[in-house]
Amino acid sequence: MSRWFGEKEIELLAPVGTFEIFKEVIQAPCDAVYFGGPVFNMRLMRKGYNFSLEEITEAVRIAHELGKKVYVTVNNLLSETEVEGAKEYLRFLEQAGVDALIVQDFAVLSLVREMGLKLPLHASVMMNVQNLEMVKALQEFGVERCVTSREMDLQTARYIQNQTGMELEYFVHGDMCVAHGASCSYSSMVFGMSGSRGKCMKPCRWDYRVKKDGYVFPAEFPLAVKDMYMYENIPELIESGICSFKIEGRMRDASFVLMLVNSYADAIDRYIADPVGFDRSKDAKHLYENRKRDFSTAYAFGKPGLSNINRRYEGTGKFYSTGRVFSTPTSERELTDQRIDEIRGQLVSVKETVKKAPSTAMAARLTVKVNNMDQARAAIEEGIDDLYLSGDIFLPDLPFTREDIDSLCTIKGHTKVYLGLPRMMTELHMEQYRQLLSWKKLAIDGLLVTNLGAIHAFKDLGYPMIGDTSLNVYNHLAAKFYGNQGLQRVTLSAELTAGHLGEALTYSELPLEMIVHGSPTVMYMDHDLYENTEILEPIGEEDNHYVDNSVLVLMTDKGENPVYRDRQGRNHLLLSKELCYLPILRALGEAGVTCFRIEGATYKVNELRTIIRAYQQALKQEEEDLSANNLQPVYAGYTLGSLQFN
Repeated sequence: MSRWFGEKEIELLAPVGTFEIFKEVIQAPCDAVYFGGPVFNMRLMRKGYNFSLEEITEAVRIAHELGKKVYVTVNNLLSETEVEGAKEYLRFLEQAGVDALIVQDFAVLSLVREMGLKLPLHASVMMNVQNLEMVKALQEFGVERCVTSREMDLQTARYIQNQTGMELEYFVHGDMCVAHGASCSYSSMVFGMSGSRGKCMKPCRWDYRVKKDGYVFPAEFPLAVKDMYMYENIPELIESGICSFKIEGRMRDASFVLMLVNSYADAIDRYIADPVGFDRSKDAKHLYENRKRDFSTAYAFGKPGLSNINRRYEGTGKFYSTGRVFSTPTSERELTDQRIDEIRGQLVSVKETVKKAPSTAMAARLTVKVNNMDQARAAIEEGIDDLYLSGDIFLPDLPFTREDIDSLCTIKGHTKVYLGLPRMMTELHMEQYRQLLSWKKLAIDGLLVTNLGAIHAFKDLGYPMIGDTSLNVYNHLAAKFYGNQGLQRVTLSAELTAGHLGEALTYSELPLEMIVHGSPTVMYMDHDLYENTEILEPIGEEDNHYVDNSVLVLMTDKGENPVYRDRQGRNHLLLSKELCYLPILRALGEAGVTCFRIEGATYKVNELRTIIRAYQQALKQEEEDLSANNLQPVYAGYTLGSLQFN
């Protein structure tokens, strides 16, 4: 980095999508560029974009001659069949002399270490770096820089940087997601196109309507966020300890990227030269007049609310050089007998090849995640194996108190009780749970952990730990990584397609859990959709079709998706249909799944009891002729989610 503000190094980091764009942008006043190669990156949707191996080598040579750096994105989740190719690719990148890799999957981090490669590592925004403990853990694993969570405010960034000295990279301009990094599986569930594997179909940009309490509200495109814009906040970024100012835009053309680089470079240089006399708004009008969407500072200074939602050109495709939208509202696929037979066939081949270490062999277990005490008591009464007390409590229920936990542990019988943690943990959450877990040891059997920071913070407190689905385990290397951190088992990523599931089951030695029933969160966000119903005037009346009117739903002509607000104010978008793996339960078990989870948070007690009994009966039966007809769907029907796809 060549820019300095006192003793602080500052890097302007530019995106480049093709080698031709690179040749122009690298001559501009940026300090570094980032791009993807031919594989393993988060921009795989467009032909003609990304770099060939030869172009990567040449780009590194050109950049280094100019005293600039090159970062390569190896930032999607790996399937098992991609691991060997990833090894070869990583060796090539080391030989090419790239300055760092931007990574999401802990499999990549593990490969770099195991292979002894001299490749600096940067944690992608898809790692969702959210708290101090996570940064400390990443430092121990050799990560040199963290791209912060998009929801991290600058005050928190400053605290983390002061405490750790970690290099922090922050998005300062461009297209943003409404959901937390790697916390959106909606594209996978509907299209089989994983957002964590570079193939997101952007269902967040659909034209929904908001409905609640029997009213319809005029909230067009309620998930479509504005572009990030920090041009006028250079001083605050530097003061917060941000060392790399990252511009989003690997799918943008050269002229647009050059405009952004030149504008931000000029602003940074002007501030360095004369911080007191710095004019924040100089040339801001030029950026505004050439914007793609309207602008927002997003979460840099706190939750932005509805001011973060875009109206300009949504639904037209004008943001993209192709001129087309990524997708239009699409129904979740129904569970069919044909697809069930196909998956059974795939799992039979896994059964014939899978070889587990004797130490990992265990009897199938039924686990249930609950939202309140009534559900918890019912699950214990039904004799389930493991009970998870949610850390993200949906309203109107209250969080589980110490007294609640003690009372459940008193009546649990053979059921094991695990305390779940919030999916996204701020410094306040870390402090609260550290006090709860260490002040007086709870009688629980362990923790359901949701993020690396919590693992790092609590692994020495003596509680056994199980990894939740938010860890996004897509391959055996990631499972092994978490096993090395002390986890006894992990829940597989909800984004696994049927083919990739079979591969993961074949190779993993750590016990694996799957969500097999219920409507899991497919989009997890700090953005509060309920604010629409509190500010806007309704434009019509209509009851919800499947959930209580008190629950907000997003509706299109293809269905209704419930959105639950939790006690932290975060929103959980759920499938309109329920996952139901009852017909393939035995095949999953024989292929290597050891724990089967029911997501029970949204069910009434009598509904939950019926579901539990159906799965208990299925686990005891020997014949494969199991049918979803054992149950009647509570919501819009049954689906296999990502398992609908190969």
